[in-house]
Amino acid sequence: MRRTDEEAELAKLIRRYVTPDRRYLKLGGVLLGMSGRDRAKFIQKLGKAAGEISPSELGMLLGRGWRERKTAAWLIAVAGRTEFRERLGELLLASEGPYAGHAYCVALATFGTPADADLLVAYLDRYLPRPDLYYDQEAALGALLLLDAKLGTGHAAQFLAPNGLWQQWIDGPPIKDRDAPDSYREFIGQLCAFADESAKHCPTRRHDVPPRRR
Repeated sequence: MRRTDEEAELAKLIRRYVTPDRRYLKLGGVLLGMSGRDRAKFIQKLGKAAGEISPSELGMLLGRGWRERKTAAWLIAVAGRTEFRERLGELLLASEGPYAGHAYCVALATFGTPADADLLVAYLDRYLPRPDLYYDQEAALGALLLLDAKLGTGHAAQFLAPNGLWQQWIDGPPIKDRDAPDSYREFIGQLCAFADESAKHCPTRRHDVPPRRR
């Protein structure tokens, strides 16, 4: 009976936070193509949802599949729930499934502290030496470059040195995009700006998290 109750609660959470208007599909690059009334409506609803969902409910979503994890990470970013920092870092490093990694990087970049940069460095240390794994290296590097610019640090430099890990990963099979690293920084910055804009509609936004500047 308890398992049935938990499954019913999870299904209710998914219907409330993950699937409305196919939210889980839109949280990402699709957001940057939104404009006008659709954009304003999505931003408002996302901010409201981030304020309504409880920490225990977020934990339940983070324990599920990529749709739930991706949505939860965005709600965490919008609400500035830094207490989930380590959990998001663990999920990013584990890379257990597709599609959610970008959301973890957005959340860490939105938090914007040295602790978040350390988690991104740990990810790149593990996955850049694996050119055969085309995971979330680009998003992680973009987020790290964004934090370097904010914090006045140079963590990304170790990866971008000539013939360094980034170049080795790009050159290794399979064939990968060869966009400039700053393009990934700009992309993550735009997503963070969207999260910050949604945060204006989140009544429980953590005030110790400063607004993102691109």
